[in-house]
Amino acid sequence: MYIHLGGEKIIRTSQLVAIFDISIEQSSKLSRQFVVHAQKNKEVETIGEEDPKSIVVTEHKVYYSPISTSTLKKRAHILDG
Repeated sequence: MYIHLGGEKIIRTSQLVAIFDISIEQSSKLSRQFVVHAQKNKEVETIGEEDPKSIVVTEHKVYYSPISTSTLKKRAHILDG
């Protein structure tokens, strides 16, 4: 199964590790360090031109998505159920 992250980006649900609200970058030092590390390794992709609302972590990449965490989680749940 697949989940649409916004724009033209679609990932396999089997690769999905976590979905976080964008505010986690400001509220969690550990989360910010994780994203910075991913950026250094060129494993971060921003989807579309809109401000990101969520961070989607997969096995190989971190995506900044313009879609809210609640919408992404619903999409992932619909595909699992």
